[in-house]
Amino acid sequence: MKVVGASIAAAFVLTGCAPAGLDNASDYGAEPAANAVDATATPTPGAEPAGDDAAAEGDEAPELSADEVTSELAATKVKRMGETVQNQDGAVLYRFDDDKVKPEVVSNCKGDCAKVWPPAVINKGEKPKLKGVDADKVGTVEREDGTLQLTIDKWPVYTYIGDKKAGQWKGQNVGKKWFVITPEGTKNLTCLPAPSKAVAPPKDDAEEGAADSSGDAGAADSGSDYSY
Repeated sequence: MKVVGASIAAAFVLTGCAPAGLDNASDYGAEPAANAVDATATPTPGAEPAGDDAAAEGDEAPELSADEVTSELAATKVKRMGETVQNQDGAVLYRFDDDKVKPEVVSNCKGDCAKVWPPAVINKGEKPKLKGVDADKVGTVEREDGTLQLTIDKWPVYTYIGDKKAGQWKGQNVGKKWFVITPEGTKNLTCLPAPSKAVAPPKDDAEEGAADSSGDAGAADSGSDYSY
């Protein structure tokens, strides 16, 4: 009976850890964070708060439209995960283990990676509206294209195109490198699903036309690893 009881308890834990929008934890391969392997592979750096000094010094940053910028950073609690930071549309924000915060802040998500994980960007001279996020924790880093990406405790932040609804966090533990970020800039490991692959980057018009004409649309994505 003890074994059966333990199995039932484990099943409830797994279900409780399933990402928002999934009814069955087995669909996502969720596992309790306490049993996850290498859940805290790299301790969060004790970085000093990033302020305006983290902003780009150049004047070449392109002007972004209102639809492109992240105008709000809001600390929001969601079911199963707890603390998250969300933008003005309710999209959960993530941090990337391959980014750098020392000796300087560097965003290493580029090209197709940035199509899957769009950086949270802002125009020079603007600041996002903050709700529950300390202003001393928020800064910016200049990307290769000249845009300014928002940071929390120096960690560049991103959304995930695999999240289709406000409050979803299907990017958690993708490639063992992507994690929901807290208002303090740390990884939220409250729920740590089994590692998964990112969704494929969206195709541009030329790629879609080539795939359609070949009659084998989507074949190029077969077996690919989009974990970056």
